[in-house]
Amino acid sequence: MVFEPPKRLVRALGETAPDGDDWLEKLPETAQRAVALRELTVERVQVPGGRSSLVVLVRTADGTPAVLKLAPGRARPEAERAALAHWGGRGAVQLLEPFTSEGVLLLERLHPDVSVRSLPEAKALLEAAGTLRRLWVEPPAGFPFETVAERTGRQAEAMRARAQADPEVAPLVGLALAAREELLAAPPEHRLLHGTFRQSKVLSGERMPWLAVGPDPVVGECAFDLARLVRDRVEDLIAQPSGAATTRRRVKRLAESLDVDQERLRGWTLFRAVESGVRARRVGRPRDAELLLEFASWL
Repeated sequence: MVFEPPKRLVRALGETAPDGDDWLEKLPETAQRAVALRELTVERVQVPGGRSSLVVLVRTADGTPAVLKLAPGRARPEAERAALAHWGGRGAVQLLEPFTSEGVLLLERLHPDVSVRSLPEAKALLEAAGTLRRLWVEPPAGFPFETVAERTGRQAEAMRARAQADPEVAPLVGLALAAREELLAAPPEHRLLHGTFRQSKVLSGERMPWLAVGPDPVVGECAFDLARLVRDRVEDLIAQPSGAATTRRRVKRLAESLDVDQERLRGWTLFRAVESGVRARRVGRPRDAELLLEFASWL
């Protein structure tokens, strides 16, 4: 089988490696080698797939349905493996082998085309929040994960640079950076977080109704993780005449349902929305940037 990377993956990786990507060039060979090594039978490449990895639906030698995931080093597949191993299937997809090789993960097969986004909005938020709660555990000793301070520190530097080159975003960037400084001064807890949690990262399964996939794990306070879920279906929020009020109610509802401080959730939601919006402007996605920055202005 020819392992052709989906267009969505090629486009997304092009944003982070505009001068070319050796990993993409070597991907067909890497995938063939990973399949042969594990004696897998390939069913199909998942399309449109993700933005940072190739996902292949396979069967193991004994016929068990599985997923083969291949990711470049900058997607931190080893950190993903470590987080999935620590969760041990509690709230998240299970590892089917305890190691990675060349950024390869063999995972439990879920229903890749059925996420909580298929549910009505209120039900989707409820199920997603319940899944996220199960992931918030103490990190392992000597954890190999970034902290929220480290990750957002890199992002903050990029935001400052963009604000200097793009004065239109400077006011929101200033608010977001000030919120970050205040939030990092006294974090209420340190938990292992999913890192990139949203409705599309929660898939239907056989072992449990809903399980999380695709973590970019980080250690920090729970409000940081929940912040990305607040802006899910942002295009629908923007289209509503009452979008700003709906957003504020969503912050309140999610904070109360997961015992997270409402103001801390609002602050991290602001920071993460502005960071994503500024990054979208930088890589040439003006429509996404417009939606995210308008959303951030409501906070």
